[in-house]
Amino acid sequence: MLAVHGHFYQPERRDPFSGEVAPQPAASPYRDWNARIDAECYKPNAERGNLQHISYDLGPTLACWLAANDASTHKGFVDSDVSAAIVEVDCGNAMAQAYHHAILPLASLADRRTEIRWGLRDFELRFDRRPTGIWLPETAVDLPTLRILADEGVHYTILAPWQAADSRLDTRRPYRVELGGGKTIVVVFYDAALSASASFESDATMNADAFARERILPRLTGPSFADGTPRMAVIATDGELYGHHQKFRDLFLARLVNPGVDAPDRGFDITTIGQIVGSTPASVFPATQIAERTSWSCHHGVLRWYAECPDAADGRWKGPLRVALERLASAIDTVASGLAGDFMEPAALWQARDDYVEVVFGAETAESFARRWVPLGNESQREGFLALMQAERWRLAMFASDGWFWGDPIRLETKQVLLCAARAVRLIDDAAGTDLERRLVDDLSLFSSPSRRIDGAGIYTEALDEAHQPALRPRSKAASTR
Repeated sequence: MLAVHGHFYQPERRDPFSGEVAPQPAASPYRDWNARIDAECYKPNAERGNLQHISYDLGPTLACWLAANDASTHKGFVDSDVSAAIVEVDCGNAMAQAYHHAILPLASLADRRTEIRWGLRDFELRFDRRPTGIWLPETAVDLPTLRILADEGVHYTILAPWQAADSRLDTRRPYRVELGGGKTIVVVFYDAALSASASFESDATMNADAFARERILPRLTGPSFADGTPRMAVIATDGELYGHHQKFRDLFLARLVNPGVDAPDRGFDITTIGQIVGSTPASVFPATQIAERTSWSCHHGVLRWYAECPDAADGRWKGPLRVALERLASAIDTVASGLAGDFMEPAALWQARDDYVEVVFGAETAESFARRWVPLGNESQREGFLALMQAERWRLAMFASDGWFWGDPIRLETKQVLLCAARAVRLIDDAAGTDLERRLVDDLSLFSSPSRRIDGAGIYTEALDEAHQPALRPRSKAASTR
């Protein structure tokens, strides 16, 4: 059996102040990168019916953009979750994704829960079913993250083969990971060689029939496992590979997963991860262990997103940026908790944050949400509560992995997370009269761009200027008296 998984994701590109995606000249002839990648990848794969034959996850930040800007393609993704409709259990080909694409092993446990709960709820609202599987951003994993998934009812996830503790593990079958306390989760490890060939070998993907015959079939040849489980091969790649990163690769995918009646018998069936795993109890699969704090795109664990990873020519900026935003997050949470104490129990604020995805998605109005969570408060308190929720929303968004992925913080991805930080801190400073933004700017000044030698404070100011927002505002009167 062959299963192909496409990880479809774009970061949050909306300006958190205006709610609009700014024009991006580098994406020419299209207005912005979302529009270009949609035209080159998302729309053609949806229209060709490719999604009906593969496993896929659709990132919430991308799904939100598609729903607003290309409703027919968004519908194509939702309607392609076909296997959920033709089998007896909810194990369709679509999987959920943690909401903001943060590196979960680097996040606090509270943030991990919120990101996972938001991703699961967004999927449920969008696909009209509870997901059984979830894609972890960059497949970054550790046991605490897997325990949260199990607590939230997630049955399976996908990891890279080097994320297994046993380097000799056979990836041609699913496994279970014991999480303690009687909890388990199913892990499917993708085939590294096949996935790399599909991603990077242009010559290998010129002919899908030859690829199936020469690359896939040898991996599947042989008897079933001793317990009767048939051999499988999983190809997992970025979904943008099929038409955007590689031109015409959507045509290759179409022929590979839906060859048509004219194709010869290849000797294997096409399936999806959901159909492979389904609702099969985890106890059926052999046990294995994961390698802690690992990912699919950094061979140094998760170093790429918080320190000087050897993959970067100069990653000295990554640690100071993460520390600056972690300090800001802690300060925002502390101030928000103090403000919320005037109208709700302390724990309720974080329960409300988990529930705020209803407003972000548009399933509930902000006014209704505030009345539900602050039923005894006055109008001013409800407005204050909503400001705290918005601050928490953008504080979560500022940890999107894209801000650290590349080699230079001058890129638009890092500027985007800085804009999210600016939006969050200004909401809190306005609500509490604090001066957290000034402390943030001081922290950002401790690193610089390797190419332009501008420090993080200058990058922050540049990002605000490009978004037509004022730079660091004068110290508030309330802050100056503290």
